Amino acid sequence: MNFTTIGFLFSGHGFGLNTNILETNVINLAVVIAVVVSFVGDAVRELLKNRKEIILNNLREADNRALMAQENLNQAKELFAAAQKKAVEIRQQGLIAAEQEKKLCLKQAEENATQLKQVQENTIRFQQQKAIQQISQQIVSLAFKQVRQKIKSGSNALFFHSKVNSLKIELLKRSLVASSK
Repeated sequence: MNFTTIGFLFSGHGFGLNTNILETNVINLAVVIAVVVSFVGDAVRELLKNRKEIILNNLREADNRALMAQENLNQAKELFAAAQKKAVEIRQQGLIAAEQEKKLCLKQAEENATQLKQVQENTIRFQQQKAIQQISQQIVSLAFKQVRQKIKSGSNALFFHSKVNSLKIELLKRSLVASSK
């Protein structure tokens, strides 16, 4: 049997097969879309709603993380500023301490120089006194030799005693003057 004969049999009596492909495809598509929308539409709407909530939650979390990151950045900036301020204070304290140490070293060097000068002067005085004492001893020894020679040569004993006395007086004066210096 042919489709045209089937269509001829049922053509005016209510039920029949439409053999026009273009008309049947549009009707079939409309029915399929209506079924899909009615049954699958609720599921798609639910999926879209869930996806929307997930996206909104992700955006809220991203905003929260951005706020936390901004707060952390602000805290880090404050800490950095405080650290810079502390570094400047430490540098200034270091400069002040270095200046004080420099002054202390200069003062100590001056004191050491003064002490060395004093020691030098004392050493010179000591050496002068030592030289004077040695020269005095040599003079006394030479004077005694001359006195002995004069005694041996027969000089006057009175003259000898007066010379010895005046020599002792002179040595006593020199020793007093040297000890008072």
